[in-house]
Amino acid sequence: MKETKVEATSDILAELVVKGMQEKKATDIVIINLKSLKNAVSDYFVIASANSDTQIDAIASSIEEEVFKAVRQNPWQSEGRTNNEWVLLDYVDVVAHIFLKDKRQFYALEELWGDAKIEQVASV
Repeated sequence: MKETKVEATSDILAELVVKGMQEKKATDIVIINLKSLKNAVSDYFVIASANSDTQIDAIASSIEEEVFKAVRQNPWQSEGRTNNEWVLLDYVDVVAHIFLKDKRQFYALEELWGDAKIEQVASV
């Protein structure tokens, strides 16, 4: 039996990414909605913090599992797994960023799009 890929909207993908982050106790999760911005690279950036490189890897794996389980989609690209200070999972319309806390403060992605809608996700 051939597995079929389910077409997922960027809204659904963003929710699945958040769920994967929450499964491994990511902190300070924010969703940056870039849909209304001209020339935005994707619809959403979902950003979270982790306390260790081990937790970063666990969060990234959890995101991949949640997304694949629900919509049979793998990231188009994955970066940062060798250093585990900042892992990026690119699902084209949704890009997940998992940072060590100090690296997140240094890169300050939330500050790059001042006119984007930023939603804080409550901790579970």
